[in-house]
Amino acid sequence: MAREIRSRQGRERVVNVQLSKSQRAYDLLRSRIGDGTYGPGYRLVLDRIAREAEVSVVPVREAVRRLEAEGLVTFERNVGARVAEIDPQEYHDTTETMSVVEGAAVALAAPLLTVSEITAARNINGQLRRSLDDFDPVRFTAQNEAFHRALTDACPNSHLVGLVDRCWQRLSQLRSSTFAFVPGRAAPSVDEHEQILQMIERGDDQRDIELAVRAHRLATPHAYLHRPGA
Repeated sequence: MAREIRSRQGRERVVNVQLSKSQRAYDLLRSRIGDGTYGPGYRLVLDRIAREAEVSVVPVREAVRRLEAEGLVTFERNVGARVAEIDPQEYHDTTETMSVVEGAAVALAAPLLTVSEITAARNINGQLRRSLDDFDPVRFTAQNEAFHRALTDACPNSHLVGLVDRCWQRLSQLRSSTFAFVPGRAAPSVDEHEQILQMIERGDDQRDIELAVRAHRLATPHAYLHRPGA
């Protein structure tokens, strides 16, 4: 019995080490896809990635399969794994839907937001502003999402909040950071956040707040879809 337990523990350690290596490869690939290092259509050479991640090819292959399931990587016969191309129409449709549901959610949340909640959102926006000097698009995107969720989470309509969450998940699958491709949108985005907060604090008409959020939400994808060479 003792021998069987030691054997099982040994197998578990091997599995945990393998999972750790696969996670390391996944984190490397996810980060490089997110920050634009590996752009749409980039061919993923497993041997080279394995050397960079200091692992064997097996965990890299597992990481690629995971990314393929998330829609970030595609596999072509006789070609191999590539970073998935962004479908402009799907990206447009997702961001357009996001603008509508998020605008409605913030408009409903506006009169319910407390001073402390608005202050928390403004603190996040302050972090975004400070990060402009040492710009990391992936980190900026994460903080940007935190700002937006600080406003929509107060929405009393749970169905709207659920739709907003689904849109965030879909956007994450399409691209980890649009700001990697249009970094010039980062600073104006921070300014627009502050304008929206001021509208909420003044108690502006909810319809005006909704339209401001919608315009803000559409500005970055519009810049991405109409960037030079797109």
